[in-house]
Amino acid sequence: MNQNLRFTKMHGLGNDFIVIDAATQQIKWNHFPFRKLADRHLGIGCDQILIIDQSNSADFFCRIFNANGSEAEQCGNGLRCVARFLNEKGLHQSLKMTIETIAGVFPIEIKDFDHIRVTIPANGIESSTLNLQIPSLKQTINGSSLSLGNPHFIIRVDDIQDTDTNRIGAAISTHPAFPNGTNVGFMQIINTNQVRLCTYERGAGETNACGSNACAAVASGILDGSLKNSVNVDFKYGQLLIEWQGKGEPVYMTGPAVTVFDGELKL
Repeated sequence: MNQNLRFTKMHGLGNDFIVIDAATQQIKWNHFPFRKLADRHLGIGCDQILIIDQSNSADFFCRIFNANGSEAEQCGNGLRCVARFLNEKGLHQSLKMTIETIAGVFPIEIKDFDHIRVTIPANGIESSTLNLQIPSLKQTINGSSLSLGNPHFIIRVDDIQDTDTNRIGAAISTHPAFPNGTNVGFMQIINTNQVRLCTYERGAGETNACGSNACAAVASGILDGSLKNSVNVDFKYGQLLIEWQGKGEPVYMTGPAVTVFDGELKL
């Protein structure tokens, strides 16, 4: 390609990203090496690559590419990282902003870099119960299917540590019931205001955290009365606060975003 491209490595609770600003630098997209850059041995390594560009209906537009090169509709942890990136790089002066993805426009507010709140607009969140036959596992998996602009399947477990999350997640994320794949969440309820969550993301595999999956998991619990309207979601490297007052109301997700390092790609 013969192209030098500035990037920033970031993460939200260990869910890591390569963030690239396409609004102020020109990018040649033909044969862009998404898979190679995301590879943890041959490239920089990440769960997703976030491309920031101009938008006609929000402050910025963000395209989200999974480690396997497929495109995702939205990413909660990624949106918080993009907000910090825009603030740190001086590309947006206000602590409030809107970021558009292919799933819609998301308002974001920075209190500080440990407390960045993403608003997921009300879009008729509904939960349907599915019983999935998994021939490779010789079992049936029960769970809740939801969409928050991207698809999720939430499974209740007694103990995440005793659950084969990687094997089950891989089987369900590509199940025929989900033609475009789905993110799979394994939720362990601690009490009505706290859960533990492990997420297998379509196109990326098991990740350390997933913001939109946390929103879906909590929404499924609120809808069936298992959880209250404000829930702390525990991941391996930290916690998200998810708040939802129910149908017709937006979901609020608050958590941190971390800048790891800046670099330059020679493509």
